[in-house]
Amino acid sequence: MRFFVLGDLSVELLLIDAIMKPKVTSDEGCYNSHPTSKLRYPAVLSIAGSDSSGGAGIQADLKTFSALGVYGATAITAITAQNTQGVYAVETLSSSIVREQIVAVMEDISPLVVKIGMLANADVANAVADALSHYQIPIILDPVMVSSSGHRLLSVEAEEVVKQRLLPMSQLVTPNIPEMIALTNMPLSTFDERLLAADYLLGFGVQAVLLKGGHEEGDTKRDILYRPTSSGVTTSLFTSETITTKNIHGTGCTLSSAIAAYVARGCELEEAVGRAKGYVSEAIKSGAGISIGGGFGPVNHLFNPQKMSVYEER
Repeated sequence: MRFFVLGDLSVELLLIDAIMKPKVTSDEGCYNSHPTSKLRYPAVLSIAGSDSSGGAGIQADLKTFSALGVYGATAITAITAQNTQGVYAVETLSSSIVREQIVAVMEDISPLVVKIGMLANADVANAVADALSHYQIPIILDPVMVSSSGHRLLSVEAEEVVKQRLLPMSQLVTPNIPEMIALTNMPLSTFDERLLAADYLLGFGVQAVLLKGGHEEGDTKRDILYRPTSSGVTTSLFTSETITTKNIHGTGCTLSSAIAAYVARGCELEEAVGRAKGYVSEAIKSGAGISIGGGFGPVNHLFNPQKMSVYEER
């Protein structure tokens, strides 16, 4: 354990190697059993866009939920025409149908966690915030802004809705480095600068920030989890080896969905992040040498699918 002090921010840095996390087996979970008369599947609601190529968005979320043994429900925000080489068209759904999808799932399926991905515009972002404001539920917010091919997926106006309305509702936000810069308008070249940027986002009320380091060069990727404490900001560092492959389409969607799945299975946030990092790394490795399409291919979500989890409802 190492401690740092930056200005008025005291930082506790915990080093965690995601690759060393134990693999989840079909019988492994984070549940505490309670006597009851009803058995349920742990469910997660994904609010995101559709990827016609199947590698990212809603499709990646559902594959991830299935692979990790949780039940997936969806509220689709936009339809994209895309493949492994790029995004060619986007049609955003009406805010009213987005809201109705969310309410329909929340009132019947009763998900344990919500994952938010592509929101497209401010109307949809506000509709999502309005709908979720009626429920007390952990939210994992993946601020999808630009596709891996460079196509913008979130309007500038919607960015303010994300910061002002959705961040305060969320347990975790998972920006990559370009998204973090867009949300904070702050440099991220050094550890100290990233800490200040994370503290800025924490100021909006989000409970934790996971800054993803997938855009970094080098043999190791570093994701940093920032959480406020009474004495400052606690920082946990998750490391994983860099895997040489172009099959990385949808890795951000997959990571946030995996975190949501592990939270739904009863894991504390730090453990959920560590397990999700391990899952994504293995999914990339398993699909690294497999070709589908002519561009950036998907990861292998189903390299080791788990049985559907069941828990006892109190």
